[in-house]
Amino acid sequence: MFAPVILASIPSPSTAVWYLGPIPLRAYALCIIAGIIVACIVTDRRMRSRGTPPWTVLDIAMWAVPFGIVGARIYHVITSPDNYFGHGWDGVVNALKIWEGGLGIWGGVAGGALGAWIACKQIGLSFSFVADCIAVGLPLSQAIGRLGNWFNNELHGGPTDLPWGLKVHQMSTGAPGDPPVGQALAGPDGKPLLLEGAYHPTFLYELLWNLGVAGLVYWLDKKYKFGKGRAFALYVMAYTAGRAWIEAMRTDEAEIIGGLRLNVWVSIIVFLGALAYFVLRKGPQEFVIPATEGKGWQTVTEEEFVAHKAAAPAESGTATDSETDSETDSATDSATDAATDTDETGQAKDEKVEHDAAASKD
Repeated sequence: MFAPVILASIPSPSTAVWYLGPIPLRAYALCIIAGIIVACIVTDRRMRSRGTPPWTVLDIAMWAVPFGIVGARIYHVITSPDNYFGHGWDGVVNALKIWEGGLGIWGGVAGGALGAWIACKQIGLSFSFVADCIAVGLPLSQAIGRLGNWFNNELHGGPTDLPWGLKVHQMSTGAPGDPPVGQALAGPDGKPLLLEGAYHPTFLYELLWNLGVAGLVYWLDKKYKFGKGRAFALYVMAYTAGRAWIEAMRTDEAEIIGGLRLNVWVSIIVFLGALAYFVLRKGPQEFVIPATEGKGWQTVTEEEFVAHKAAAPAESGTATDSETDSETDSATDSATDAATDTDETGQAKDEKVEHDAAASKD
């Protein structure tokens, strides 16, 4: 029996952190930041096309991003208790080391949603309006974030001899005598050590799936004009459908319930909840215009939004015409006054000449 020959494979980086002087630049964090930037750009374009001023999304992101990161970390810690609980203060410290990886998407979505809801309340925007606008940018952000797992050589699947099998390094845990966390262990020859064989690149599977989810939501939303949070529900359904089978392929430690990993169960439950919302919730695609009273925004239909945009230039033109008429009337009045003054001056001169002539005769 011959061992399978791997004709091709995907390499993994042996370094996940670089240093700018004393400042560490961690690939995982850079990928998360890049994903956030892309999500903001895409969401801004969608929000702007539906009535908000440019970069209103930043008012949302200021709350959603930190809440999302904290929520994602809390979810990861809770669902991986063996790594953090029962280790005293070391466990507490390790729970704070977010740069070493470990963000749970469901905690991120829940925390981010809470932050976005707070921001919406503050600036007077509909929460479902924002949710539908972010439904394309969010999976793009997740796709970019998955590259952080590649740099960390983590969250891969089981062994495979497929051409796209992933080579995985043995990464340092920071133990005494080992390189810092974020560096691969080295062998006697000084070369980075690799695990034997190749493994399913589940990070890549999810990255590609998320790109597909973004394209699907964009296409269907453009075609059917979902409203009231239904575009976001579509994103959740599409994402969880892929996450369930990709999660089942992973080999990292996880809580097992009924023979399935915890996140598989979560994906199934969240999918069913999103499906129910999508089917039961109805309503037109939402647009916004400035509120007629007070600050904030008024949610309207597309027809009302188009009518408002059409009326705005007309109102501006009417105001301009009124100002022009006022200026014309003012100029006319000034000319009339000048003419009257000229007539009165001429009349006074005529009376003076007649008076002088009469005096001369006398």
